[in-house]
Amino acid sequence: MHISRSFLGSSKVKAAVLLAAGALALTACGGGAPAPAASSAGGSSVSLINAGKLTVCSDVPYEPFEYQKDGKIVGFDIDIANEIAKDLNAELNIVDSSFEAIETGTALTGCDLSISSVSITDTRKNVMDFSDPYLADDLTLVASEASGITNIDGAKGKKVGVQQATTGAQYAKDKGIDAQQFEDTGLLVQALKAGTIDAALGNQSVLGYAIKGDTKFKRVENYATGEKLGIAIKKGNTAMAEKVNATLKRLTDDGTLKKLETQYFGEAAK
Repeated sequence: MHISRSFLGSSKVKAAVLLAAGALALTACGGGAPAPAASSAGGSSVSLINAGKLTVCSDVPYEPFEYQKDGKIVGFDIDIANEIAKDLNAELNIVDSSFEAIETGTALTGCDLSISSVSITDTRKNVMDFSDPYLADDLTLVASEASGITNIDGAKGKKVGVQQATTGAQYAKDKGIDAQQFEDTGLLVQALKAGTIDAALGNQSVLGYAIKGDTKFKRVENYATGEKLGIAIKKGNTAMAEKVNATLKRLTDDGTLKKLETQYFGEAAK
């Protein structure tokens, strides 16, 4: 379960706007929708909702995956989306959606893809298809250098924080750590940096980003949970899935994906 995406969706206003837009589009179609534009890439074609554009739904902001910087939407997910658009010879068009609409598949009525730190789950597979995983978002233990914590056992008896009702909280409990519960990751990170806790346990994407470049903190250990992030695709759209997976394979094979992980999430625990 993702530390924030499972619990902290954007305002329902976004979802309502997206649903209204979808309903309007369906109404405007009357007797039948116009044929979607085809974009050729690599000798075959995929259908795009808007001609020449790859329309991607994303819940902005959610650093470091998608957020505003200097008037532009940037982030780990957005860099990947740009690469997919490039391989499709299309312009990237980001639509700001609620995460509720994304995880239920509703967003895909108005977008070609949803890229928004979406964990692959069996429930979500019922309403959308997924690309190959592009990030394993396991748990990580981050601690201050001054804490002396070098492993999970060394965290026992120390002040450890977790976000309530997450896999991080459960993992700490299973390991016999009486952790302090925080309502959201932002408060957890604030406590870590303020020194009111010695360490934090949670998803490596968020916590790795929070301490990136800060020499007062370190990633101590990673713990495999099997949680993986994927790109959501409309059910049955195999042509799009093939193109997306081809891009992800290219980014993996040439080392780009690993470079992006280090850029946004910092160095992994040793």
